[in-house]
Amino acid sequence: MVSEIFVQTTIAVIWDFDKTLIPGYMQEPLLRHYNVDPKVFWREVNSLPDYLRREGNELVAQDSIYLNHILAYVREGVFAGLNNRLLRQLGQELEFYPGLPEFFPAVKNFVAQHPVFQKYDIKVEHYIVSTGLRQMVLGSKIAPYTDGIWGCEFVELLPPPGFLDRKELLQVDPESVTIKDIGYVIDNTTKTRAVFEINKGANKIPDIDVNTNIPKSDRRIPFENMIYIADGPSDVPVFSLINQNGGRTYAVYKKGSKEEFSQVNELQKQGRVHSFGEANYEPETQTYMWIMNAVEDIGNTIVKNREWVLKNRLGHPPRHLEEQGETG
Repeated sequence: MVSEIFVQTTIAVIWDFDKTLIPGYMQEPLLRHYNVDPKVFWREVNSLPDYLRREGNELVAQDSIYLNHILAYVREGVFAGLNNRLLRQLGQELEFYPGLPEFFPAVKNFVAQHPVFQKYDIKVEHYIVSTGLRQMVLGSKIAPYTDGIWGCEFVELLPPPGFLDRKELLQVDPESVTIKDIGYVIDNTTKTRAVFEINKGANKIPDIDVNTNIPKSDRRIPFENMIYIADGPSDVPVFSLINQNGGRTYAVYKKGSKEEFSQVNELQKQGRVHSFGEANYEPETQTYMWIMNAVEDIGNTIVKNREWVLKNRLGHPPRHLEEQGETG
């Protein structure tokens, strides 16, 4: 009975990465390492969809085409020696917005030290869902404070046809290995898949398939226990998913950027996000207080729901009835 009652007590704070946790794009250290002009690289990436369509490719994945261009730079020798180990190392160079990564453990500690939340075993988990490079996020200083990271992955080993029949293992020289292909892709739409994995617990229990039909009451983290923080229109699919299912949404902008402010302000006008603020996660800022308040509000709702379940499923203990006009 108890194992069925004390469920869904985890709060998920889900983060975008570029321009949400860091001021720019995570590929900047990579381009800097190889002395590649970022303006040139991104101009080429942005021109690729039209270029490829003129060459006969009717369908091009715009969100992830930059991965193909990174591989093109590897093949041409511009990104010589690029591998996942180097990407992790470059992730150490990423600079975060004020208050990070300290804000991540601060949220967890706030809930962990709340006496009522302790009683109901309420906890917070941080997740990053990014269209960027997962290995770079894993190498960054915020990675130790996360409970899961989704991002794009490259593979370094490409087994040839018939590899299953070979007895010997393929040998890879760790000093000379380079990325050769795309192993996993997250784009602005498939971000919602990651959110469903968090929702159903597929990220924690491998036996659960994200496409399995699981009743909402049996899912590990219901949508109403989720907070999604991101920076712009590309996050509308996740904003919509979270909003439609009772979660909380928040947009951030870079201090002093009129363009980014206008962008998130428009998101709120359209009802895409509940609120927005400057990308500053230091105590007493608007963003710090809004997220902390949202976490506390969700925690209080969990407590009310658990108390209601206890009352209505376990009931009150029997007691004597006293009627007016009667004596013992």
